[in-house]
Amino acid sequence: MKKKDRFFVLLLVSILATGLVLYGGMHEEVAAKVKVVYMTAGDVNMLALGQNVVGPQFSKKYPDVSLMTVHTGPGNAGSQRIFEKILAESESSKEAWDVDVAMVHQIFLKWAMEKDLLMPYAKDLDTWQYVTSPFAKSSLGVNVEGYVMPMFHSQTALAYNPDHVKDPPQSYEELVAWVEKNPGKFGYNGIKGGMSGVSFTVGWIYWKTGKYEKYAVTGPFDESEVATWESAYNDLAKFNKNVSFTAGNVGTLDALNRGEIWMGPVWVDMFFTFMNEGKLDPKIKMVLPDPGMPGQPMYFVIPKKASNPEEAKKFVEFITSPAIQAKEIVMRFNWYPGIDGSQLKGSIPPDVFDKIYGDVTPADLAKKGRAFPLADYFDAILEGYEKWVK
Repeated sequence: MKKKDRFFVLLLVSILATGLVLYGGMHEEVAAKVKVVYMTAGDVNMLALGQNVVGPQFSKKYPDVSLMTVHTGPGNAGSQRIFEKILAESESSKEAWDVDVAMVHQIFLKWAMEKDLLMPYAKDLDTWQYVTSPFAKSSLGVNVEGYVMPMFHSQTALAYNPDHVKDPPQSYEELVAWVEKNPGKFGYNGIKGGMSGVSFTVGWIYWKTGKYEKYAVTGPFDESEVATWESAYNDLAKFNKNVSFTAGNVGTLDALNRGEIWMGPVWVDMFFTFMNEGKLDPKIKMVLPDPGMPGQPMYFVIPKKASNPEEAKKFVEFITSPAIQAKEIVMRFNWYPGIDGSQLKGSIPPDVFDKIYGDVTPADLAKKGRAFPLADYFDAILEGYEKWVK
């Protein structure tokens, strides 16, 4: 081989070797990147939130961490799939579990706490100081303080048209008197077709019995109490004679927009979504009546033996920060934040903050935002409606 050819061969080998070293370094860097596995229950918007919104933002802030979002489906069934996965890992005696962090419904906490599957991580976070929701302490009668961080809160309230309702009822008692004077102008869907009507009915039983704490927080279930609700349901049946029945959550909002009814229970996030999309008259307002109406949070939890617990904590802390809660939870998805809404004032334009909290304030939510009942009481309330309300 000629000297010149030998030179070029050596040069090529050197370049290739350098490339392999560089490739090897890059491969090690990629391999060293931590992958946080995030499982989320809920509708498809929860998948979009993790995969397309907060995941990329989180990785931008922490370049050595990537987020893999796994969606398990809506409702309690989605949370049950997460529970079954974590329980299976626990029973396999694995040292490190696959799921690092999960987004779950309230019912999940009952199952998971009974099996000791969760890490008490929440008080380690800087954002724990912003949590004031009672749902961060108790969920369907289960003590969850320190094991959960609320990511958002979905709340029901009464929406009303101020053109026709000059002085909106501030309580269930005042609402009954208003409906008697304005027959057919209050609308809801009973207990079928949407949870806004279920929420209103549950709130009615809380009001009539005065036993919210027992039915939703402490328990235990006392079957003998169910018979004592008959008079409350008889009153509800009388109330229903003067109301209009709507076709579910959307139907109530549509009826309000068309002026067919002047008031009805709605989900606050749906209310603002309709408002933002031009499907609801912008003058329609809301009120949360005494003694309150139910809503429900979704929670971040970290499994007891998560493979990457520190990175999981960073992820939860990131999403529960005032800036992300303001931009993504409130402004993008129209939910109430998981943290105290007063912490968002500097992160939300004043007009947006006033819109979100102008009617139902953070103080209202803290005082009158109720939980749905414990499972046995919940079933009994729905069965009581079917039995006594015709």
